[in-house]
Amino acid sequence: MTGVTVRAATPADAEDVVRINVRGWQRAYAGILPDDVLEALDARIPERVTRLRQQFAAPGDPPWHTAVAVTPDAGTIGFVTYGHCRVNGHDDTERDPTLGEVLAIYVDPAQQGRGAGRALLDTAVGALRDQERVTEVRLWVFAENAPARAFYERYGFYPDGATHLYRVHRTDGTPVEVPEVRYALRCH
Repeated sequence: MTGVTVRAATPADAEDVVRINVRGWQRAYAGILPDDVLEALDARIPERVTRLRQQFAAPGDPPWHTAVAVTPDAGTIGFVTYGHCRVNGHDDTERDPTLGEVLAIYVDPAQQGRGAGRALLDTAVGALRDQERVTEVRLWVFAENAPARAFYERYGFYPDGATHLYRVHRTDGTPVEVPEVRYALRCH
């Protein structure tokens, strides 16, 4: 994509990151997640923006790093969040410094197919590969998300056999479990 720059996220990017995340979920996961779950995401935007502004402003070495893709004409069009891999699936309390993880990657649906996703993934994988101890990068994807799976496979990721049931709650509180598969990419 011409004119795409990838840089570290700042507090000023928080609103765009949340907007892209919500719109990405609503578009990519239609038919995978219940409609009421996707519609309810809009209501949480203000609290998520506040939380991300604080996270992006925090000094030091955060557990997750976020980079944004920006263009001169469209502004922030995508983001990627990455760091050391969670040891117990989706439990964020313990990390393995020998494994990297792409926690999230989303591009504004109106900007997809122009190379921003590749640039973001290059940034995350490159940063993780630069860490001497990281031997593999992992990520989770909904089993039914064929476009994302194809994107990761074109990049060189492969399903490593691990699966997980991702739990969301419908607006009435009923839990729904959605199958995920884990993908991996060797670093060295």
